[in-house]
Amino acid sequence: MKILKCLTGFLFLFTISMNAQEISNHALGLRLGDSDGFGAEISYQKSIGRTNRAEFDLGWRDSRNFSAFKLAGLYQWVRPIEGGFNWYYGVGGGLGSVDFSPVLGNNDDGGVFVFAAGDIGIEYHFDIPLLLSLDFRPEVGLIGYDGFSDNFDFDIGLGVRYLF
Repeated sequence: MKILKCLTGFLFLFTISMNAQEISNHALGLRLGDSDGFGAEISYQKSIGRTNRAEFDLGWRDSRNFSAFKLAGLYQWVRPIEGGFNWYYGVGGGLGSVDFSPVLGNNDDGGVFVFAAGDIGIEYHFDIPLLLSLDFRPEVGLIGYDGFSDNFDFDIGLGVRYLF
């Protein structure tokens, strides 16, 4: 009877380890999305345990009409699907700054803004250290510059990251 219990326990642990996914310790790359005109963002992910990670994205834009940056941080829960696919969801927020160039008739100086964000997406981990992801990130402005603080934005992004 003891052998049967030990064998059952071993089989249970083996099954759990087969279903547990492996999140890479670090991932660095780009997140390409609309992000209120910020476009491409430098993206970094750091694992926190076996099924959780933190993601940090930095976007900036410098043009003739304005210069701006946006920093987002998210806490994500990652769940396996099958065959290298995972889905994930998370919450977070960030801050940014917009500075407009003086244009005739435009007295808007810009300013600092703070926002809250959610995140849900799907990713595929190749056999090589490459991760592709597609995510949906709703953002709502909380305080700061009126162009962002009263704004609700749906951001869709394609991520390409190197795993290490």
